[in-house]
Amino acid sequence: MIKFRSDMTVKLVQSMGDDAMVAKSARVSTGASSDSDAKTAGLINYLMRDRHGTPFEHNAFTFYVEAPIFVFREFMRHRIASYNEESGRYKELDPVFYIPDAERKLIQIGKTGAYEFVAGSDEQYRVTYDSIKESSVASYGYYQDMLNEGVAREVARAVLPVNIYSSMFVTMNARALMNFLSLRTMREGTKFPSFPQREIEMVAEMMENLWAEKMPITYETFNKNGRVAP
Repeated sequence: MIKFRSDMTVKLVQSMGDDAMVAKSARVSTGASSDSDAKTAGLINYLMRDRHGTPFEHNAFTFYVEAPIFVFREFMRHRIASYNEESGRYKELDPVFYIPDAERKLIQIGKTGAYEFVAGSDEQYRVTYDSIKESSVASYGYYQDMLNEGVAREVARAVLPVNIYSSMFVTMNARALMNFLSLRTMREGTKFPSFPQREIEMVAEMMENLWAEKMPITYETFNKNGRVAP
């Protein structure tokens, strides 16, 4: 049965490292040691502010993500992570497709590099919803027809649209994650504003919340310093 979604799934599968490890890895160069939370926070702020990035690499976060394939293609632009995605060569892809909800802004105003999105009309949303739904149903029908005729999965999948959901594990350290978040979220107070596609921003927001719980000092300092990756 074909399903339609407008949400994303993000789960933190495993993590290693914390704020204290950032400080420890930085202090090893001088032989200094301190377990004071205040001194740790001060050191992390110094490292973030002056962009000493390597101490933020001694940790790892593995996320499980379910999102449309077009979101994953944007993920792959970030070559500072490890990815393992489900394969349409080896399994029959499930009939789950993305359709934006009514809150999704549909209209682009302005030129590339200097534009914004605004809400569409009810009619524009209806056309968008109906077109995506009909296209998804038709393409999955063609996909099933080919599979039923014995066509290889890796060939049959060519008919599927990029709004079909996929799943993957992605692992990155805090430094890489901050780089990802700086580019894939829109926040006030950001030193270098970014204008991400809303769908990958939805994923990034959930990743950010999960990471913030594990490294609260680093997270606070990241925001304090304009969300610039060290």
